[in-house]
Amino acid sequence: MKTILVTGADGFIGSHLTETLVRRGFNVRPFVLYNSFNSWGWLDHAAPEIRDELDVFAGDIRDPNGVRTAMKGCDAVLHLAALIAIPYSYHSPDTYVDTNIKGTLNVLQAARELELSRVVHTSTSEVYGTARFVPITEEHPLQGQSPYSASKIGADQLAYSFHASFGLPVVIARPFNTYGPRQSARAVIPTVIAQIASGMRRLKLGAVHPTRDFNYVADTVNAFIAALQSDKGVGEVVNFGSNYEISIGDTVKLIADVMGVEVEIETDDVRLRPAKSEVERLWADNAKAQSLFGWSPAYGGIEGLRRGLAETAEWFSDPSNLSGYKPGTYNI
Repeated sequence: MKTILVTGADGFIGSHLTETLVRRGFNVRPFVLYNSFNSWGWLDHAAPEIRDELDVFAGDIRDPNGVRTAMKGCDAVLHLAALIAIPYSYHSPDTYVDTNIKGTLNVLQAARELELSRVVHTSTSEVYGTARFVPITEEHPLQGQSPYSASKIGADQLAYSFHASFGLPVVIARPFNTYGPRQSARAVIPTVIAQIASGMRRLKLGAVHPTRDFNYVADTVNAFIAALQSDKGVGEVVNFGSNYEISIGDTVKLIADVMGVEVEIETDDVRLRPAKSEVERLWADNAKAQSLFGWSPAYGGIEGLRRGLAETAEWFSDPSNLSGYKPGTYNI
């Protein structure tokens, strides 16, 4: 049994990943953001038998000493801690540099010093910007169309530099648009589902013409674990995507169909990105993940997306879950 440090374990993907690792027999040390409420984020909602197995470390990814302390005794790190909201990065870019770039540097420095056997660093499909060709391979040019994506490009390059300079066993995982239970309402799928589940039929949204490659959270989690357990991929960037493209507008129609309602879309100007910052098209080539890690999505294609959306809608429609969201308020 290996001991795995998961940074960002209190968040959406991180909490699902932490729970799955525990179920598969790993010793897990979740790194959660320190707060005076002693909240573990979404891990507070984990089953008691999961929480009892966790060696939780509360700290701040921006603090190098705390990161190093958390990593002591670990064999590998899955680094997910980051600020990810694109609109928030427009008016608070400084925090993205501190968290995403300097935070990643802290993880890399500690992993090098402590000689960890594997570092899986989390990138994002946003680093590609609007697709110049599809499906997008790992060789696609990088385009920082928002302060968020620019900070992630910087973090990715730091991660690679530690492999090239010091031989650190780094894998750069690049998930496309992950969705599922617990996701923040800053993302489009939970925004749509939460509005419908709360009784709204005229939905407030931003641009609906861009396309995305949506991935159910269980698939993303399995991809991370495949990267962790493989002896391949060191020094490589690897896409985690479904290889299926769909527009935001068609995704809304699919959600409405799954939830058995008819909806209208109202454009809310505050939700629109600046024109040159909008990523118009994302569609992943996932052949490299299949070749290196033997991973492929279980929720692929239109039918897989429909299944994932149904499971997500079921979770959000539970009043105890929906009560944690503010469907009528724009969440940046």
